[in-house]
Formats: sequence, structure tokens, C-alpha cells
Amino acid sequence: MLIFKATILKFGENGEKTGWTYILVPKELSEVLLPGRKRSYRVKGFLDHLPIKSMALIPIGEGDFILPLKKDILKILGKRMGYPIEVKLEVDPDPLSLSEDLLVCLELEPEAEKAFYSLPKSHQNYYSNWVRSCKTEETKTRRISMVISALSRGLSFSEMLRENKKE
Repeated sequence: MLIFKATILKFGENGEKTGWTYILVPKELSEVLLPGRKRSYRVKGFLDHLPIKSMALIPIGEGDFILPLKKDILKILGKRMGYPIEVKLEVDPDPLSLSEDLLVCLELEPEAEKAFYSLPKSHQNYYSNWVRSCKTEETKTRRISMVISALSRGLSFSEMLRENKKE
């Protein structure tokens, strides 16, 4: 397990990453985890005392990676940008599972199901994680309906979100 200290950082203007809070995993440390890796991969371990799993290390060039930190993680840790954090990481070999509720509903809509399985695994995970993150059944039902409608019409995840923001 790789153990190191980091500082919580935040992107300013940086394309799709604008406003992201993250920790930097420099090339020399990422090489310890998965030598020669240039693409995103999943890790597990601890951020301070908080256990984590299935979190993505995302490449940002020159062999460096970032570990994005969601607001709920920062809240649990009681930290924000500029705070130090102890990081313990190792490669997470467990594949991400897709939302069972979403998969069952997709089986009932062949066009949407075909579109879903034609997507890269990472894009399937966007939809699945979005459905899985719901706190109520009502929200989950609404989101599954949105996903099926969007996939049936050939919309991307971001197009689906933009379309439904207008309503």
C-alpha cells in the first residue's frame, strides 16, 4: 500500500475539471501503484481515517494523476482546499457493478438497452452511478426514465442532463 501526505487542491478554470477538488498523485507515486499506466484506474484505501474504494485516479499528463474528492467526502473528513491529508492507496481490482434497477428496466426497452451496451464501460458507469446515487425511490424512478428516454433517442449523458435542466 502506497502511503503519502498530500494537500487538497482545487482547479480554477480548467475545462471540464473547473472547480474540481482533488489531491495530486505525482508520477513517481503513481508508478509505485501501477507502473507505466497512462489511463485512468480504480484505487482503494484510506483518506485520513475514511475508507475508500472504487475511486478513479485520472491522468492529467506527464504521468501525474489526480484523485477527485466529492463534497460528501470532504464533509465527512471536515476538510477543504489547502488542508493536508494522509493518503493510503492500492489498486482496486474489483470491477464496478452496474445498477441492477437500471439493468432490469433496460431489458424492457431493447433500443435503449442496445444503445447502453454500445457505450464504453466508463460511460455506462456514469449512468449507473447517477441512478445508484439517488436517495429516494421516486428520484431513482425519474432518473431511470430519463436514462431510457435519452438512450432511446441517441442522447449522451450530458445532453440528457441539459435537456432535463430546461424543464
